[in-house]
Amino acid sequence: MVFKFVQAKETDKEYLLELRKMTMTEHLERAGQFLSEKQHFERINYKFEYSYLVFHSNELIGTVKYHGKTNQVQLTQIQISPRHQGKGYGSGIVQQIVDSESPKTVKLSVLKGSPAVNFYKNLGFKIVGEDTYEYHMQN
Repeated sequence: MVFKFVQAKETDKEYLLELRKMTMTEHLERAGQFLSEKQHFERINYKFEYSYLVFHSNELIGTVKYHGKTNQVQLTQIQISPRHQGKGYGSGIVQQIVDSESPKTVKLSVLKGSPAVNFYKNLGFKIVGEDTYEYHMQN
């Protein structure tokens, strides 16, 4: 599977907001975080310069936000449209990032109680720390 990452633009923020609410609200609320629309937008704007729309076979399937340093990559966000979930796209996107950045360490945070914890564990990530709401993981 090959994915095309296209730098997100200001005009993509409405799509990113809707995608975020569709994919994250349930998990955030289960973790005790009830965010306003403004707070969702703040999260979208956080390191927005590293946001990419993700395409597979010329179809928009979601978003990923990541950036690299000298020896590591921080994966800040990955969201797949619900109609494209369960097709292996999330795993493929993460693997493409890992492969393109090798041999760097990839770090991320995931909400406690989210099914994404097991998703990342299945990809070889380990929990290396935690805070009130999230586990910190790396490959």
